[in-house]
Amino acid sequence: MSEQFYSDSYVEETRLGFVFLRSHTWQHHVLRVAINDLRSLFNEQPPENPVILDAGCGQGKSFQYLHKVFGAVQILGADADPLSLRLSAQEAERRGLNVELIGSDCAALKLADASVDMVFCHQTFHHLVEQEKALTEFYRVLKPGGYLLFAESTEAYIDTWVIRWFFRHPMQVQKSASQYLAMLREEGFQFAAQNVSYPYLWWSRAKDFGLLERFKLVQPKPFGEREETLVNVVARKPLQPSLEGDTP
Repeated sequence: MSEQFYSDSYVEETRLGFVFLRSHTWQHHVLRVAINDLRSLFNEQPPENPVILDAGCGQGKSFQYLHKVFGAVQILGADADPLSLRLSAQEAERRGLNVELIGSDCAALKLADASVDMVFCHQTFHHLVEQEKALTEFYRVLKPGGYLLFAESTEAYIDTWVIRWFFRHPMQVQKSASQYLAMLREEGFQFAAQNVSYPYLWWSRAKDFGLLERFKLVQPKPFGEREETLVNVVARKPLQPSLEGDTP
C-alpha cells in the first residue's frame, strides 16, 4: 500500500482495514447484504443490462453481486488506489466479468457526462474529503433517470473507539443519516421514504455488536429512538431538470 494514490482527497485505509476488505465477513455479511437491500428499495424494475459505475470499487469484491443482482452488461470500477485496482483486475478475470478499471478520484471522475445507468457507492463516501464534489460527479456521469445506489455508515458508527482504533477516516466530514439524505436532495437526487432503509446490523453497533440485546440484557431501541448507524438509499437523477416528484 505504498504506491502513489490517484487522489490527495481520499483517506487511505489501514493495513488491517485493507485485509478485512477481502474477508468472507466483508463479502457475505456486508457487501452482499447491502446490495440485496438496495435492490429492494426500487419502486420499479432497475434498468436492463445496465452500465454500472462502482465508485470506490476497492478490491472488486462487489463485482460478482452487481452482476448477479442487476445483470450489469459492464462494470466500471473507479478507485484511487493502484494496488486495489490490480486486485480488482484479478477478481474480474477470475469471475469472467466485463470490467473496466479507472484510476480516479471520485471528485474528478474520468468519465463522460451521462455515460452510466447506475452508480454504486458502498462504504466509500466516508473516506472522501471532498464529498460534495464527488456527489456532483456522480450526478454528472449518470444518465437522466439513472440511479445512485448509496450505502453508507454514519458518524454514529464511524466515531466509535473500535472503528477509530482499527480504521482511518476523515472525521471532519462524517455525517448522520439525515445529513447524508439532505446532501443527496441538495444535489438534485430524488427519492421518497420507501427508497431509504436504515439497517441496524450487528456489525454496525460497535459499542457492543448487539450482544446485550442478544442476551436479552437490554431491549433494542426502535427506529426513531436510536442513532442510526447505516443508511441505504436508491436515489434517482431526474429524467428532466425541471421534473418534480419523480422517485425510483
